[in-house]
Amino acid sequence: MMAMASSLVVGGSEDDIAEALTIARQLGSVHIVAYGNVNAASLAEYGHIVYHIAQDDPESIFKAVKEIYDQVKPSLVVALTSKNLKDALSRLAGLYDLPMATEVFNVKLSGDQVSYTRGFLSGRALEDDVVPLPAVLLLAARKTPKAQKSQSKGDVKELTVTPSIKVVERRPKERGGVNIEAAEIIVSVGRGFRSKDDLKLAFDLAEVLNAQIGCSRPVAADLKWLSEDHWVGLSGHKVAPKLYMAIGISGAPQHLAGITDAKLVVAINNDKSAPIFKNCDYGVVADLYQFVPVLTKRLRERLHK
Repeated sequence: MMAMASSLVVGGSEDDIAEALTIARQLGSVHIVAYGNVNAASLAEYGHIVYHIAQDDPESIFKAVKEIYDQVKPSLVVALTSKNLKDALSRLAGLYDLPMATEVFNVKLSGDQVSYTRGFLSGRALEDDVVPLPAVLLLAARKTPKAQKSQSKGDVKELTVTPSIKVVERRPKERGGVNIEAAEIIVSVGRGFRSKDDLKLAFDLAEVLNAQIGCSRPVAADLKWLSEDHWVGLSGHKVAPKLYMAIGISGAPQHLAGITDAKLVVAINNDKSAPIFKNCDYGVVADLYQFVPVLTKRLRERLHK
């Protein structure tokens, strides 16, 4: 059975697809459904057939995946976890009564089953599951090594899908040119700052450390002091920096879920009972308005900046 097995990888970026391919190649033949502005020719260099659609909305993705799924009947549909893919692939799973799990890692295929680990309780607990194939799995980002390209090239086929919902207009969200998920050092700000102008304290510190600026949900979603690409948390971005500095952030569960992969967490808060202190490596109980300027000055002197 396994010799005839196949898999279907779905993704909107080459990095995401490369991670999913590492899992998919445990089976036999691999088919790729790519969407949006991804470079399909580059994906073909992994040695598998690539089906590409220009659209990137959930309904179009679902229709494209369903079309290829009906053709190849894969044992596994695998992608990285994202909002659009949760939407599109949950429809596929529901239509064909397939088991589906999100944010999984340590995926292993054995016979007609697949095992994996997934987090729950905002990533503070783990569970190991085994489900029968066929199945739909959405991987946790940055938990799986990327597959290597092949010496042979696959074919690229353009698909045309016609969604039943008409997109009348698209308005891009305000973005600040920040890739917070790739940052090695993040200085993150919360409601401990009294005004938007006061964020300059954090920006000065970030400049000395060559860090990106992150923020908690209220700063981006409620106060609109920073754009959403700075937002760290369960509803924002999950990050894995070498150093994460939380300044004026109390440590709500949804924010803590976004920093579980940080290597070192430093918290600065004037409330010694703030939950962030139970989830950090180093904690400083201090008024940020007094402590941060001194810290910036000392680091600038030490680093000769």
